[in-house]
Order: sequence, then C-alpha cells, then structure tokens
Amino acid sequence: MIKEAKKLNPSDQLQEKLALPKGTLDMVLDTDTYNEIDDQFALVYSAISEKVNLRAVYAAPFHNARSSGPKDGMLKSYDEICRVLSLLKVPYDGLVLRGSTEFMTAEKQPVDSDAAQHLVQLAQKTPQGELLYVVAIGAITNVASALTIDPKI
Repeated sequence: MIKEAKKLNPSDQLQEKLALPKGTLDMVLDTDTYNEIDDQFALVYSAISEKVNLRAVYAAPFHNARSSGPKDGMLKSYDEICRVLSLLKVPYDGLVLRGSTEFMTAEKQPVDSDAAQHLVQLAQKTPQGELLYVVAIGAITNVASALTIDPKI
C-alpha cells in the first residue's frame, strides 16, 4: 500500500522549515573575513565541521580603517579566505569567489560579481525540497544582488 504524503498547512510548512536540520547542511558562507577575527572563526568552523557541506565562500566588501574602499576590502577578504583555507589544507580553487567591488545602492540594481552569479546558479541547481543555507556575516551586497538577479531563488 502506498502511503499518501500528508499535506501541511502554511503554518505547519513554516514550522517544518524552521525545525533544526538533521544530517549535513549544504551551505555557502558570505564573509568579509579580513575585517574582523570572528569571520575567520566562522570560516574555519564551516570548513572543518562534519555538519557542514561547504559549497562556496564569497568574499564580501567592506570599508573601514582596514581598507581603502569596498573593492579593497573585498580583495583583502578574498586573500584572507584563501590564506585561512590553505592553512587548513582545504583546497580553495573553485570554492572561493570574489564578491562585489562596491555596495548595492539601489533596491533593484544588483552589483554583478562572481559570487552573486554563483549563488544564483547554485540556488537554481538545488533540487526542489532541499535547502541551501546562506550564512551572510558581512555586507549583504552579494546575497542581495543574487536575490535581485533572480528573485525566485
């Protein structure tokens, strides 16, 4: 006898999506790793955790006393991500992508970058019913741009 899948009301569907995940999580990390030490810890955890299948790491822009502008901050973060992963002996070629070189300034005008395009492609390839976790711990430009490029993701 084939058991019919039960249909959940919207509230139950939301509860199901918010439940603690089981097994390994497919995740991307969007980070301005050169900016602050906490991002390096998040990167290390994501790279070595048995609970995380790290699909990509995106360098996020930042601008403060440690950078001359968003592009410089993103490039410094990109280099720092690669440095940290190399110390962990985690291959980073194809895993780490450069992000936005400027901040998003208008709601419907994405800042194109390798990171934003990759996130769109990765989300589109994620099978229906499966989840891709996006952990954004830097400026949200890469993620916001991806959502603007393809709002369906």
